[in-house]
Amino acid sequence: MKTILVLNGPNLNLLGKRQPEIYGHETLDDVARMCSEACGEGHEIRLEQSNHEGRIIDWIHEARQSACGIVINPGAFTHTSVAILDALNAFEGPVMEVHISQVHKREAFRHHSYVSMRADGVIAGLGLFGYVAGVQRVIALTGA
Repeated sequence: MKTILVLNGPNLNLLGKRQPEIYGHETLDDVARMCSEACGEGHEIRLEQSNHEGRIIDWIHEARQSACGIVINPGAFTHTSVAILDALNAFEGPVMEVHISQVHKREAFRHHSYVSMRADGVIAGLGLFGYVAGVQRVIALTGA
């Protein structure tokens, strides 16, 4: 069974409660369910969320031994974390970057992503379906 690590950055623990007009009413439990359903046979999801940059980096390091791919919504760390970029650069499998909202229709500071410099694909503005698309792409890139 191949594992796909689905990582979520700061404030995504409040998904469904924080700014539902931007992020919707679904929760991380919904993300986990949708991603698991998208896996089919042969893959499983490990979903993690942290408000702490170092914890996210630790999970990326662990993924080098335990995951075939990473789907990451780095939240605000997208725009600030060279450390997460460096950790992702040390991961050999595919990385898909996901943003629930269409970040390019928002504040200018959200238009820059350090993670995009490593990502094999960037998905923005598709709501929670972006996670499903990310999982499906990781599966396509790593084999069924």
